[in-house]
Amino acid sequence: MSREREHSHTVREKEAGVRLDQLLAELEPVHSRSFAQKLIARDLVRVNGEIVSKRHIVRPGERITFEIPPAEPSELEPEAIPLDIRFEDEHLIVLSKPAGLVVHPAQGHWSGTLVHALLAHSRQLGSLAGDDRPGIVHRLDKDTTGLMMVAKTDAVQAALSDAIKIRAVSRRYITLVHGYIASDTGLVDGPIARHPKDRMRMAVVDSPQSRQAVTSFGVLERFTAGTYDDGFTLVECRLHTGRTHQVRVHMAFIDHPVVGDQLYGRRNAKADLGLRRQFLHAYRITFEHPVTGETVDLTDRLPEDLRAVLDPLADLSMGRTAAGDEVLGLLESVPASGSRLS
Repeated sequence: MSREREHSHTVREKEAGVRLDQLLAELEPVHSRSFAQKLIARDLVRVNGEIVSKRHIVRPGERITFEIPPAEPSELEPEAIPLDIRFEDEHLIVLSKPAGLVVHPAQGHWSGTLVHALLAHSRQLGSLAGDDRPGIVHRLDKDTTGLMMVAKTDAVQAALSDAIKIRAVSRRYITLVHGYIASDTGLVDGPIARHPKDRMRMAVVDSPQSRQAVTSFGVLERFTAGTYDDGFTLVECRLHTGRTHQVRVHMAFIDHPVVGDQLYGRRNAKADLGLRRQFLHAYRITFEHPVTGETVDLTDRLPEDLRAVLDPLADLSMGRTAAGDEVLGLLESVPASGSRLS
């Protein structure tokens, strides 16, 4: 925590026995329970160095530390940032997000986000996700590329969010991971929460704050080991839940971190084939249009930087699986200028 914004308080006898958010609301400079709950939800509050829930009952002698973030801009301004739109009607948008584009405003990214671009593109966007996330239904990490849905109305935003919750939206990713995965298919069922010691990271942990996270995967192609690595496996991952950094955390958890991942990966330039961002691309999304009832099925080809990593590995290929023939054949059939709509 920055010393300028860090505050601490040691629980006194007369303060013990109440919820953390209740006590925090009485401290300078919090002053409100709702603000206290926001700080706790953002993992900006710790008790004896540990992240706890707002329902934690404080005890005498516990040391509470909390950080007050700088004030956020009060109003979003449209910005003329190009969008790669693959499907659009009066109800929703499906676009391909490039690497380096943050989805919505956050600490250190108050401008130049996808949201700012959307505001310049459309006069109408769903408002259910909050003033700073107009139209947003789900997110992709800053350096993850691929297909995203955006809602133009509240009704469509609610319907798409509900469809994701009941797993009626198929979201498929393609990723290159370190190591040789022997089984053609697999499933990772590991609850995810903030890392107990590093709030910039997520982790598979068993704690009250953990949320169920399930990822299934299928091997597409395997590559033999080279001088600086232990081989690679090209994998298709399917999300059954939507947790922060889910694919990256789950693949690292099974000791096959995503190539190029600077947060959870090897962070070795030679082993990462020179890639400085995670090899993770949301290549396909399938869902029922909430208004027309038609099936929207879009496929997005690999970006050039990821294709450039795969091409030199061709001579090290151990062969594609049946799933690999299907998925890679589909990707190769997508025009360079856009997605394929089935």
